[in-house]
Amino acid sequence: MQHYTNDTKQYKNIPKRFKAPHTAMYKNDRRIVITLDAGGTNFVFSAMRGYDFIVDPITYPSNSHDLKLCLDTMVKGFEEVIAQLDEKPVAISFAFPGPADYRAGIIGGYLPNFPSFRDGVALGPFLSRRFGLPVYINNDGDLFAFGEATGGMLPEVNRKIRELGGSRTYTNLLGYTFGTGLGIGSVINGRLNLGNNSCVETFCLPNKLMPGIIAEDGAAIRSIVREYGRITGNPDHGLTPYDIFLVAEGVKEGDPEAAREAFALFGQVAGDAFATAVTLTDSLIVIGGGLTGAAKYILPSLVAEMRSTLRTLSGDEVQRVQMRIFNLDDEMEFAKFVVGDSRQIKIFGSEDTVTYDPMKRTGIAISKLGASKAISIGAYVYALTSIDSAE
Repeated sequence: MQHYTNDTKQYKNIPKRFKAPHTAMYKNDRRIVITLDAGGTNFVFSAMRGYDFIVDPITYPSNSHDLKLCLDTMVKGFEEVIAQLDEKPVAISFAFPGPADYRAGIIGGYLPNFPSFRDGVALGPFLSRRFGLPVYINNDGDLFAFGEATGGMLPEVNRKIRELGGSRTYTNLLGYTFGTGLGIGSVINGRLNLGNNSCVETFCLPNKLMPGIIAEDGAAIRSIVREYGRITGNPDHGLTPYDIFLVAEGVKEGDPEAAREAFALFGQVAGDAFATAVTLTDSLIVIGGGLTGAAKYILPSLVAEMRSTLRTLSGDEVQRVQMRIFNLDDEMEFAKFVVGDSRQIKIFGSEDTVTYDPMKRTGIAISKLGASKAISIGAYVYALTSIDSAE
């Protein structure tokens, strides 16, 4: 994807089944997993040990228009990676765009970038037979969220909370990718939430600004291009989102106010979708993908939308999200996020006190790993947790 340039005592009595799996240990794991960044234009093959790539990436055209040629390319790329390794890999694990039965490893359905896969391809079983290895295929949004939950934003937030003397530990994370689409992944209690049908999505939620239209049409690369054209009255402007970002920055000719408004409208639509998702999952949020370099023009309206209010029929005002929303990339907001509203209250009938913090809160941060690295870490950890849980 393109990028612009504690104290955990309160959790000790939680039943074991609700505790997050100990995935941090995989950072130093010596096993090797083959990875693939599968794009409609190119395939990028590599291998990971721990959370690091151990071979230089190998890139080939994906040849997605021709099924046999595409599969032959996959086999060739994986073979070349394996030839560079000093020991046998334990699995192949990667993300694939579009609808699929991921548990069965079958790719099929409406795939604009992979037309030869639309009738259904048993990709996982094919590769497993060819290489004699377990093969794990997941949605890129799912693996992005899992990578950030195991080796990125989530452990980093919990580490900083402990350093600042906080007492909470967060285990739920939503990962969103801003790019050609509005991708999402969900991690609940430290585990990747695949749902019943590998179909955790928000791209198809209603678009707040265009009734009857999907949210993704207002929160994707195409929406930035479209809205800039609409606002300026020049739909054939020919600018890319990065060009529009440069216009907003004042370093490229154009209408900077229109450019900033295009990004702000994107943020408003995305914020409405985020509000629904975070209300149902009570999660922190991390954002990655090609448009995060323009975050300073997107986040203000996004956060404002999540902080907005609704009304009841009786006229009462209700917060759109039943938690306070913090920008975790802002040091002052992060400090407030950690402190919350902690106070001491007496136990009835005694002089003893307990700590009470009634503030419900969540936060948003931009990925520091980048979407591609986070997806690879997610693929790596997913493969090893799957192998270990089967033993």
